[in-house]
Amino acid sequence: QVQLVESGGGLVQPGGSLRLSCAASGSILSLNAMNWYRQAPGKERELVASITSGGSTNYAESVEGRFTISRDNAKNTVYLQMNSLKPEDTAVYYCNGTIEDLRRRFLGVWGQGTLVTVSS
Repeated sequence: QVQLVESGGGLVQPGGSLRLSCAASGSILSLNAMNWYRQAPGKERELVASITSGGSTNYAESVEGRFTISRDNAKNTVYLQMNSLKPEDTAVYYCNGTIEDLRRRFLGVWGQGTLVTVSS
C-alpha cells in the first residue's frame, strides 16, 4: 500500500511563509509527476503547482513568484514553499501524484490534506 502524508499547515499572518511537506510511504519504487492542489471553502479544488520526475515545474498564475515546489527523491518527499502569503491562499492543501510501486504499477495517490489559514 502506498500513502501520501502532508504536514506543515497552520495559521500564519499575511505576508508570512510556510513550508508544506508531502512524504510518500509504502512499497514505493519511484515518484513520478507530483502536484499540490488546494481547495478553499465553497470553491473547487485547483492545481497550484506541479513538478516532473526530472524537476521541471509549473505554477498557477495566482501563486507564480511566491510559491516554490521541489522534491527530494532520496526521501520520497515533495515540498511546497509558500512565501508572501495572502488571505486568499487560505485552503486545504492536498498532495497528489503518480507513484510506481514495487509491482511496477503506476498508482494515482492523494494525501489527506493539510489546512493553511492566512489571517491576522
